[in-house]
Amino acid sequence: VQLQASGGGLVQAGGSLRLSCAASGRSVSRYAMAWFRQAPGKEREFVAAISSGAVSTNYADSVKGRFTISRDNAKNTVSLQMNSLKPEDTAVYYCAAKLGWYRVGDPTKYGSWGQGTLVTVSS
Repeated sequence: VQLQASGGGLVQAGGSLRLSCAASGRSVSRYAMAWFRQAPGKEREFVAAISSGAVSTNYADSVKGRFTISRDNAKNTVSLQMNSLKPEDTAVYYCAAKLGWYRVGDPTKYGSWGQGTLVTVSS
């Protein structure tokens, strides 16, 4: 499955952005979908994940209450609504897909990745 992330940009602290990830090649309805991010000089870190049927979600502690992951299986898309953004949220954000709802925070378990979209939060 091919993934393409979009929606990144420059926003002031306290602002909002909505990232989207469009899948092609096959339906991702059976896949768990996730967002990861990587800041300059840092390792890629887990942000949020959603199960195939959207029954379950999982968030990193750093984004709980501010970010919301959602999906539309009919449109083959997953989104990340980011509110109350902070400068420390600045990173390249990647969407990813995997089969199965286990170890969703481990990037090594994901077989498909989008190209990333840059989010910059100014103070």
